[in-house]
Amino acid sequence: MKAGVEFIFTCKPDSHETLYEWVDDFERIGNIEHLTTKKWNGKQHIISDYRIARQVPLRNTDDALYLNFFESTVHCEETGKILHHTAFATPIKVSVETVEDYTAQARTRWKIENENNNTLKNQGYHLAHNFGHGKQFLSMTLLTLNLLAFLFHGILQLMDANYQLVREELGTRKTFFDDIKALTKYHYFESFQALLVFMVEGLEIKPPDQKINARYRNP
Repeated sequence: MKAGVEFIFTCKPDSHETLYEWVDDFERIGNIEHLTTKKWNGKQHIISDYRIARQVPLRNTDDALYLNFFESTVHCEETGKILHHTAFATPIKVSVETVEDYTAQARTRWKIENENNNTLKNQGYHLAHNFGHGKQFLSMTLLTLNLLAFLFHGILQLMDANYQLVREELGTRKTFFDDIKALTKYHYFESFQALLVFMVEGLEIKPPDQKINARYRNP
């Protein structure tokens, strides 16, 4: 905090007893802000109840950090079933206008595991395989190439319309890579963009910009 670094930490009742005692006291004296939202997810109505408490101590010591606490309890309106409950502490100022956004940010830690590690292991990059060490730097070289490929595929997902269209149409990343391997085994493409255009046309996807795509058609 002295360095100006912001953070959002998970707070559980069994590991932050003092903090929760303060929150309960704040609730009793009416010093808690509340927000309730209702959203339809296509199948059921999702109710999210938020609580915000400001400047509560993390622990029962003289040097305890005083942070802002926010909590989210989500349940299904139709069944009453609680879907998940999370609570966090942060030095960031939290209000009823921002608590939804901060809760979403705090709950995205799983994306590191699911969209990074799991993808590299199971979605076509084969990073779990032992490449062998070679005479000196072979393993590190292959690892670096794998990570660079993952980086550039992420850039394509953000920036390239044809890539986005093909990925969305094919569904999984593995299917996308399998199709690319099959196509490049039997056919030469002058560029990666030409390959993507070939796939867009073969899958009969409407291109986002006919003029741009026309430049890359493979003869």
